[in-house]
Amino acid sequence: MKSSTQNHKSGASYDALVVGGGIHGCSTALHLAKRGLSVLVIEKNTVGRHASGVNAGGVRQLLRDFAEIPLSAEAMEQWFDLESLLGPELAHTCHFIGDVGQIGIAGDSGEMAWCEKRVREMRSRGYEFEELLDREQIRKLLPNVSDQAVGGIMSRRDGHANPARSTQAFRVRAEQFGAVFEEGVRVTGLQQSGNRWVVETSAGTRSAQVVVNCGGAWATQFACLTGDEIPCETVGYTLMVTARLPKFIDTVVVGIDRTLSFKQTESGTVVIGGGVPAIVDMANETSETVADRMVESASTVLDFFPYLRNAPVVRTWGGLEALTPDGIPIIGPSEGASGIWHAFGFSGHGFQLAPIVGSVLADLIVDGKSAFSLEAFSPTRFSSAAVPAVANLH
Repeated sequence: MKSSTQNHKSGASYDALVVGGGIHGCSTALHLAKRGLSVLVIEKNTVGRHASGVNAGGVRQLLRDFAEIPLSAEAMEQWFDLESLLGPELAHTCHFIGDVGQIGIAGDSGEMAWCEKRVREMRSRGYEFEELLDREQIRKLLPNVSDQAVGGIMSRRDGHANPARSTQAFRVRAEQFGAVFEEGVRVTGLQQSGNRWVVETSAGTRSAQVVVNCGGAWATQFACLTGDEIPCETVGYTLMVTARLPKFIDTVVVGIDRTLSFKQTESGTVVIGGGVPAIVDMANETSETVADRMVESASTVLDFFPYLRNAPVVRTWGGLEALTPDGIPIIGPSEGASGIWHAFGFSGHGFQLAPIVGSVLADLIVDGKSAFSLEAFSPTRFSSAAVPAVANLH
């Protein structure tokens, strides 16, 4: 595929157009631009405005769906080698901290039995990175944990990064390779013209041979323009952050069957999540946190870490995300529209996968092949027949 002339005028033509400026859109743009394609990213708000900029920043392999593990393992290698991907300066801005581990805490014998079963199945599939922790081991790793923790499961290489800064780093690196970003520009329609796609936007038309849908919570709307009806639910996951506290933990902690997820940042604040739902307001493209719903999350944290009882919560927020019926993402070509690709529905755990998803998509788009199978993530897995690719909002 040869590069075409780039400009910002109506009718501008590119090799590839990425819809959505989250971390997956930025990663895809970066890898396509590195392969020599002219790339345009269209973002209706600002880059990283929604889930990519406001998630907990977990860089984890722990408790991944088995289908995700090959991608997650390679993504982890790229996180540890961010300098090769982003350059030293941009890699530093991501604030990636690895090898601190993530621990899933078991609070009773039933949860511990589940951990034991999980590790057995992981071993049977040839994966060694998850390990069981007994009561004594978990107390050595988490000195402040309460007696309610009976054990758990751990992935020692896991860590975390700053989500907003990481998304911007991928964006800047993509721009260094020639990618163009247009913010505040909305897609309003889509039509096919020969072997190219004409994308109608609030700033005029843009055209490209390939279009990649990384639209996050709004990706199903774009998918409908291509004729792909992909079922997803829009969710808003709530987070809260405490005031700064003395350093007491390095490891990221999650619950096995409870609304528990937290880490302590370098500044000393504690970011607490756990999948507590916010009220989704798609009309205004935002979400509203609900204090009553966060009580369970806060109570679970205190059950396991009474140390935090007097820590003041200073801010709460939520990000909008697309949740698939089976909880794993949509990654792959359109069912019926040649040149259209989808990468969305990461269901609250896509941050760590971004470096490899962009790379795999670039390989498939440019070379027609990849070392990784995307069969489990196919957009067709929820449908039985292709839908005609006729799309226009007007």
